[in-house]
Amino acid sequence: MAQARDLMDRDQFSCSICLDLLKDPVAIPCGHSYCMGCIKGFWDQNDHTGVYSCPQCRETFTPRPVLRRNTMLAEVVEILKKTGLQAAPPAHCYAGPGDVACDFCTGRKHKAIKSCLVCVASYCETHLQPHYESPAFKKHKLTPATGHLEEKICSHHDKPLEVYCRTDQQCICYQCLMDEHRGHDTVSAAAGRTEKQKQLGATQRKSQQRIQEREKELQDLRQVADSLTRSAQAAVEDSERIFTELIRSP
Repeated sequence: MAQARDLMDRDQFSCSICLDLLKDPVAIPCGHSYCMGCIKGFWDQNDHTGVYSCPQCRETFTPRPVLRRNTMLAEVVEILKKTGLQAAPPAHCYAGPGDVACDFCTGRKHKAIKSCLVCVASYCETHLQPHYESPAFKKHKLTPATGHLEEKICSHHDKPLEVYCRTDQQCICYQCLMDEHRGHDTVSAAAGRTEKQKQLGATQRKSQQRIQEREKELQDLRQVADSLTRSAQAAVEDSERIFTELIRSP
């Protein structure tokens, strides 16, 4: 019974656009409630038509309704947040095959949105918040969620690989830069990646050009072969014709 009541509460106080608990809730003329930012964004897409509708019941409004924050509903949502009730996450928030899963979720894991090269861990939106809010994580290096984080960490110093050594053609950490790679030609890992991508692009273009040249040569050879075949066929036909005429002649 309590679980059914929780699900009812989630539906009642969730925004049907973002599927999260209402933030700055507003009620539109049909009675449905949304986050102010969500419904504004939804209606902004229809400004060119001058007709605005409810995403749930599709009732239309003209002119655009004025939105006012529902203070009472906002207070109720805040109480629900403090008591631990959160909106049920949509199915696409859970990690599936090929997704990077949050390392701190228990039970069914959510999809990670960021990875930390200092923690060597990946985080969903909820578990990532301390990295934004706590000064203790201020110097941590966040990247888009990625698997195989150990490949982005220096095996010698356990620090992020943030430098690319052109001299040795490899990614290194700042400690490596001060030690065995001191004096080497280096750039940031991002700059090194950009360089490599440009080089790869140039190599691919050259390869594609060579392929096209070979295809053209092959096409020319086929045309020559077809021409020789036709010439040979014509010669055979001429020989047969001459031979036939010789036989028929008295």
